Amino acid sequence: MRGEDITTYNEVVRIGDVHLLPLISELYDLKGYEIQLIPAHEGGRNVVYTCEKEGVEAKILRIAFLNDRSREDLLGEVEYVRYLFAHGGSVSDVISSRKGNLLEEITLNNRTYFICLFKKAKGKMLVENHYRYREGVPIKEYYYNCGKVLGKLHQISKGYTPAHRRYSFFDKYNAEYIDKLIPDSLPLLKEKLFKLLKTLEGLDRNHEYFGMVHFDYNDGNYSIDFDTGQITVYDFDSSCYCWYMFDLAGIWTQGVGWIQFEPDAGKRKNFMDDYFETVLTGYRSETGIDDLMLDKLPLFIQVSLMENIIDTFEVMRNNGEEPECDEELSYLIKCLEDDIPFKGFFHEIYSCEVPFEYDERII
Repeated sequence: MRGEDITTYNEVVRIGDVHLLPLISELYDLKGYEIQLIPAHEGGRNVVYTCEKEGVEAKILRIAFLNDRSREDLLGEVEYVRYLFAHGGSVSDVISSRKGNLLEEITLNNRTYFICLFKKAKGKMLVENHYRYREGVPIKEYYYNCGKVLGKLHQISKGYTPAHRRYSFFDKYNAEYIDKLIPDSLPLLKEKLFKLLKTLEGLDRNHEYFGMVHFDYNDGNYSIDFDTGQITVYDFDSSCYCWYMFDLAGIWTQGVGWIQFEPDAGKRKNFMDDYFETVLTGYRSETGIDDLMLDKLPLFIQVSLMENIIDTFEVMRNNGEEPECDEELSYLIKCLEDDIPFKGFFHEIYSCEVPFEYDERII
């Protein structure tokens, strides 16, 4: 959508069924494909479909409709994905339309919808496999591969010069935006977020540390081939220029899920040290990272909490809801307000019975 009023997800699905899908089918030669809507996940930004046809590789169709991404941004995303794929990155490649475009746009009733088609990644997500890894293979292989695949993407990014440049971290994460988005009833949170931004502004941004990153690298955004262990990454629509450490902090925060029900904080700490060491071994098999940046892991875990908090408030805003703090959001806010490191995972705030929850904040 590029109009003044906000189009909702359900509206786009209805418009899609009647008007968009026939046009898209022509644009991408999808005649004979079974096109099925993938149910939206919470916070999802797009309308997404699977496209399947006997004897042909399955595809993923995405319709972007929110008004906070420009055509330039979306072109920057798909061109980046194509570049990663062309240089050996393990990503779902973007498919050109019959006109030879990586991005198509359709305007209906003064609203513009941006269309992309991707190859469907081989395998399935961990959650679809009930968080079981490959039969008879140590789980450490998965930790290593998580780091290795990300390391390769970052190494490729270091040589990337875009035709259409994606936005940079500070274009979105700045004091003005945060002040507008976060309710005034959370003054301490705002203060801590401003302080965090100030710290980041002082960090080195040379190309070894700072470049195009996925910005949402987690097991919901890649599939695993359970025959080989190969990870294929997708969903780059949050990608932007940022420090590579942000993606590594994302892997760290993802790892807590493997040990979150362990009551002993010492055991949780030992597990996380071993886990992240294995991730880093995989990462360093593809690209370098120096100890100066690695020492900033606690800082970037705080930044990932900031991103999580901002995303949660954005989803409420996009859905036209009044801001509220559930137990999970209250937990993240508490960690930032009280400067509790490592997502509180080794702190007394954490409970293995109700992981990552805190008393609901009234705002």
